[in-house]
Amino acid sequence: MRKVLVIDDEPQIIRALAVNMQARGYEMIAAPSAAVGNAMAVDKHPDVIIVDLGLPDQDGLTVIKSIRTWSNVPILVLSGRTDSKFKITALEHGADDYITKPFDVEELFARIKAVSRRVEEKIELRSLVMGDLEIDFTKRTIARTTGDEAAPHLTATEWKVLEVLAIHRGSLVTKRKILDAGWGTNYAEENGSLRLFISQLRQKLEPNPKSPIYIITELGMGYRFAEN
Repeated sequence: MRKVLVIDDEPQIIRALAVNMQARGYEMIAAPSAAVGNAMAVDKHPDVIIVDLGLPDQDGLTVIKSIRTWSNVPILVLSGRTDSKFKITALEHGADDYITKPFDVEELFARIKAVSRRVEEKIELRSLVMGDLEIDFTKRTIARTTGDEAAPHLTATEWKVLEVLAIHRGSLVTKRKILDAGWGTNYAEENGSLRLFISQLRQKLEPNPKSPIYIITELGMGYRFAEN
């Protein structure tokens, strides 16, 4: 049974999550503050942590930063702060994904599964099926399973961008994380280049590049590689 630590001081949220966690076979433990949450993260060894940013004793960002000094456990932010700058800050401090309150329960559990799977796979991405394309990240080759059309060819940078998106598929990936993977930290402001490469990837990989179903834009924040 998967263990989920929820760090949130809203009783109604805790009650609602407890009912839904139990119904889906999760064990849930709750912490009403950052201090208690940090202690439980160490003592209880949760498989996933859900944290609110507005905690009574400290900002939830401090919890994320603290946990990231010693653990790669998946962290999902569940917060009423809707401004994209808060989402980006949380992700850049180590959160794996971000959902705003009020939230859809099914979406929450889909995100939990997505961030959990990334750790289960030990961030090892070897192959991926994308429509009629079979993508081999080890050999960096793409094969088409249907039709006579030639398989697309990706540049070295396009492979880097696709890989970081695919590794975190189902989760939001910030522009900075993609830029760091594709261009390195010295080019962290090359947003124009990133948009160009995302457009090129869609042209090569999406069935309809104008209506992408795999590489989804999260306005003002980054991109999300959709689940198959």
